[in-house]
Amino acid sequence: MTGNAVVVGGGIGGLAAAIGLRRIGWTVTVLERSSELGEIGAGMSQSPNALRALAELGVADAARAAGVPFPGIFNLRVPSGGHIARALPGTTGPLLGFHRADLHRVLLDTVPAGWVRTGAQVSTVRQDGDEVIVGCDTEELRADLVVAADGVNSTVRRLLWPEAPGPRFWGNTVWRGIARTDGVEAAMTLGRGRYFLVMPVGGGRVYWALGARADRPGVRYDDELAEVRRRVQGWHDPIPHLLEATPPEAVLHHDITDLDPLRDYARGRVVLLGDAAHAMHPDMAQGAAQALEDAVVLAAALAESSDDIPAALARYDERRRPRTQTIVRQARAKGLGSTSGNAVGYHLRTTALRLVPSSRWPALAAKALAPVWDWTPPPLPR
Repeated sequence: MTGNAVVVGGGIGGLAAAIGLRRIGWTVTVLERSSELGEIGAGMSQSPNALRALAELGVADAARAAGVPFPGIFNLRVPSGGHIARALPGTTGPLLGFHRADLHRVLLDTVPAGWVRTGAQVSTVRQDGDEVIVGCDTEELRADLVVAADGVNSTVRRLLWPEAPGPRFWGNTVWRGIARTDGVEAAMTLGRGRYFLVMPVGGGRVYWALGARADRPGVRYDDELAEVRRRVQGWHDPIPHLLEATPPEAVLHHDITDLDPLRDYARGRVVLLGDAAHAMHPDMAQGAAQALEDAVVLAAALAESSDDIPAALARYDERRRPRTQTIVRQARAKGLGSTSGNAVGYHLRTTALRLVPSSRWPALAAKALAPVWDWTPPPLPR
C-alpha cells in the first residue's frame, strides 16, 4: 500500500523519514516550524549502523563525501596534554565526523522539491477513522499517516501521549562550538568532572564540545565562551587555540536531557521517531543514528503491509522500542560517568585506560560496541 504522510519536523530524522517513505512510493509533506531549513553550528559523529541506514536510504556516497574520518575515540588525553591512549599512524576508525548542517543538506537534497514547508507550526493532531488531521497554522492537512520527528519537546507526543513524562535532566550540560582552523588532531580529553571533545569536520572547521556537571538546568552566562575558557584554563593545546578561533556569538550551551521509556511509539496512524520517541545523552553518538535507523525500519514495516497502517506501526514499535530504550540507558550511564567529579573514580578510570595498549583499542571498541554498531537495516525496495 502507498499513501500520503505528514512528517512533523524537518531535522535529520524527519528528512530521513521522508526519504524512506518516498522509497516505498509514498508522498510526504514535511512541516518544519523554523522559518529556514538547516541545522545550527554543531558537529556529530556517525557510527557504522548509521552509515548502513544512510546506505539503505540511498545517500551513502553523498554522506561519506561530506564526512571526515574520526579517530578521536582512540585518542584519549588528560588536561595536562598527556595521552591515555593514542591512535596509531594510519588509524581512521569506523566513525565519520560531520558538521550537522552538511549531513542535513545531504538529506535535504534527496527530498523532492516542494515537500518541505517551513514556518509551519503544528497545533493539533487528531485521528478520524482512516485518516489523521493535522492542524497547522490556519489550515488542516489530512493524511494516512503522521510521523512525529519534532524532537525531545515534541508537540505531537504532548498531544497524543499526554501521560508521558517530559524530558528529564540528569545533571549534565554541554557547550558546543565550531572553530575556523586547520591541522588539528581529533581527540577526547578526560578531566575530572568534565571532558573536551575535538572533531575536525572538514572545510577548515573543527567542532568542539565541553561536557560538564550542572547543579540545575537553565543556568546561562553573559559570555558563554569566557565560561568555557574558565573551565578549561590551563588545559593543553590545541584547546586554547580552538576557543580563540571560535566566534563568541556562535557558542551553543544546552542542558542534556533524555526521555524515560514510553509504553509505545505508535498509536493508530501516528508514530514517534527519533528524539520525539527516545531522546538520549550524546555520549554514545547515537541520537541521530537511532533516528536514521527508525526511518529505515518504519519504511520497511510499511512496505510489508498490504493495507493495514496501524499494524505496520505496531511492528515498527515492536522492533524499535527495545533497542532504542536500551541505548538510552547506556548513553545515560556513559554520560554521567564521563562527568563524574569523584577523584578516586577518575584516577581509577584513567589508570585502567592507560593499561590498554593503543594497538588494541580499535578491536576492543568494536567488540564493546558491537550490539550497537553491528545493526543491519531491513532492505527497502530498490
